[in-house]
Order: sequence, then structure tokens, then C-alpha cells
Amino acid sequence: MTKKFYKMTLAERHEYLLQNSNLKAEDLETWLPSSGLSFETADHMIENAVGLFSLPLGIAQNFIVNGKPVLVPMVVEEPSVVAAVSYMAKLAQPGGFKAWMHSQEMIGQVQLLDLADLNAARSLIESHEPELLEQVRALNPGLTRHGGGVRELEVRRIEQSPIGSFLVVHLILDAADAMGANMVNTAVESLAPLLAALTGARAHLRILSNLSDRRLATAEVSLSLEKLAFEGFGGEQVRDGVIEAWAFAEADPYRAATHNKGIMNGVDAVLLATGNDWRAVEAGAHAYAARGGHYSSLSTWTAGEDGSLKGSLTLPLAIGIVGGATRVHPAAKTNLKLMGVEHASDLGEIIASVGLAQNLAALRALATEGIQKGHMTLHARQVALAAGAADEQVEALARELTAVGKITLSEATRILNQWNGSDHGNNPQS
Repeated sequence: MTKKFYKMTLAERHEYLLQNSNLKAEDLETWLPSSGLSFETADHMIENAVGLFSLPLGIAQNFIVNGKPVLVPMVVEEPSVVAAVSYMAKLAQPGGFKAWMHSQEMIGQVQLLDLADLNAARSLIESHEPELLEQVRALNPGLTRHGGGVRELEVRRIEQSPIGSFLVVHLILDAADAMGANMVNTAVESLAPLLAALTGARAHLRILSNLSDRRLATAEVSLSLEKLAFEGFGGEQVRDGVIEAWAFAEADPYRAATHNKGIMNGVDAVLLATGNDWRAVEAGAHAYAARGGHYSSLSTWTAGEDGSLKGSLTLPLAIGIVGGATRVHPAAKTNLKLMGVEHASDLGEIIASVGLAQNLAALRALATEGIQKGHMTLHARQVALAAGAADEQVEALARELTAVGKITLSEATRILNQWNGSDHGNNPQS
């Protein structure tokens, strides 16, 4: 019988990946401190660099996205995240997750101030849209690289701001396989003086928007009642409990904040692993959750006609697989290779699926046995490490803490002192 991935040694896990992915031995070396991101590279990436800061990299198992099996790299320090999404992905088999990106369009904004007649200026911009777009393309020929480029203009009137009313022009740009921040900012810098000359306005801010609501990713999943049942909890009970827990987040922003944070536990971990701007995605996701004027759930859970549990998640994903850290950080390049993504849309589909799986894991636990049972079992390992347990003592100490039901640093220290002060008995090294 094949050993489960989480029970393998590091060497066995690496061998498994060599046999079950497109990675080579030199790719795996990018995950190791001695061969990964060098200080020299880091010093070029940011200012005032003084060293490197490491976080655990794990591999989420069992994911099938649009019919394709995928191993998902996740960088995260919180216990239970990788295990939780892996188990939910297993429950979602054989069909797995269906996911898609709606488009790859980003929004750049130009703020126009000091206009005497906002409506007249708006009409003027709209009537000159074709030539404005053509001038931006001419000034930035590189925008069409990778199949992207400027698409259209939108003009919005901002009312009742602290400085009064003004216009904002949105430049819509297809970023293709890039995240697009630099591309968008370059484009709006070119557009701003054109708008000022046309309207007589003072073009003030010229910057992208991280509310990327024209670059949405959606994932869907369906689980049968048979898959949902476990340890004395019936399938209908679990399904209805998940829906009731989701309804709480849908209606209450205090609950929605924690609900969506759970989704982002999975999303951010893949963003970090692939060198993407997780802060931009976080900002966009939470802004999108409040798009109706009320902060709410990013996901939706309902009962299907066949009694199954159906979930969907839609969120903005401004991500890329070309440029930035995705092509500078050695481990990020390996992680993209592991997933076999060919376009940014492929990555977005995987990320949305992971976010939905993480959401289901949290709701299922909350609606049944409580969030702490599984989480604290894994947390016990961190407590054991914090207490100073040697490598060979960590698992035994974690089991002991869980058994006595006191997963605290003081209890871990007490047990360690007892073990290390004894030549026999409960010392797991004896």
C-alpha cells in the first residue's frame, strides 16, 4: 500500500514528486534554503535588504480542476490549511472543481479636476475615445505583448467627495498573462496629458485600481450527501449546517470578515508560492465583497435539486505568470512549473478552487465538530516546537498534549522537563 504523502519523509516526498509531476531534481533544489532565493537576488528585489525570511512550503493533494489533476504549492505558516484543502479536494472527487476566468482586464484610473462643466467634458472624452486609445497604443507599443492591450475607456462622475465633484476616466486594459500593474500605470501616465489637453482639466492621480472586478475568477463544486457524512454526522445535517453557516456570513459583516479570511487562507498561500502580489488580491477581494454597499460573503452555498451541496466562489484575481517575482524567485518558477500552468487564467482557476475548498473545510468544521478539534491537533506541533522539543520528540509531545487536552506552552514545557529529566518511562527517546 502506498504511504500517504503526509507520512513520507522529505526524501520520499521529493521522490514522489519526481515520479508524479514534471519537476526535475534541480527544480526541487529551489525549495531548499541553500539553493533557493539568494541574498544577491533579494538585494535586487527590494531596498535595504538584510537577509531572507523563510515560510513553510507544502503541497496540497487531490485537486482536480476542469478535469485535470494538479498538485498545488502553498506557502503558509498556519497549521491545518494544507491538510484541510487537501481533504476537501478529496471529497470533491471524482469530478473535482469547475473553474474559469471571466476576463484578464485591469482598470487604470485618471482623476480629472478643475472642470467647469463635468457633463460636457464627459461627452467630449466619450466622443474622442477611438483616437485616445490609438494614441495610448502608439505611445506604448509594448502593451500588446502576450496578446494584451488597451480595450476601452469608461468615464465616471464622482459626486459628494470631500473636494466636490470630479471625473474619473477608467482605461480598460487586457493584461493577458501579466499581473499588469506596471503595464496599467504606464498606460494611464500616457493617457493623462491627452485627457488634460482635450478637456482643459487638471489630470491629478494616475494609478491602477486593485478592485479588479473585470478580472474575476469563479470556481464551483458539488458534493453528494454520501461524501458529506462523517463520524456520526449525516449528509443532510452537514449540508444544512454548511448552508446555515454561510447564511450567517452572507447577512453579517462581522462574521463575513472571518468567513472571507478563511477563503484567503487558501488563496494567499498559492499567491505567495507563485510570487504574486497577495496584498493586491486581498484588497480587491474585500472591496468586491462590499460591492453592494454591504460587506458580505465571497462564496455561496446552496442545496442542489438532487440534495447535494453546491458551492461557488467568485473573486477578483489580478495575477500573472510573467514578470515580477514570478520570474525572479527560483521557487516561484518551480511552483508554477509544478502546476503546469500555461496562462494566468489557468493559475486563477486553480487559486479560486483552492479558496472554495478552504471555505468548505472551515464551514464543515464549524457546522459540526467545531473548528478547534482538527486545528488544535496540528497546532500542538507548533506548541511542541516552541517549548524546545527536539525533532524526534515533536510528534510524541504533540500527541501527548492532544491526549491530555491541554495544548499550552506551559504544559508542553512541563512534559518536556519530565521527559528530559528521566532516563526511562515516558521519554520517547528511551
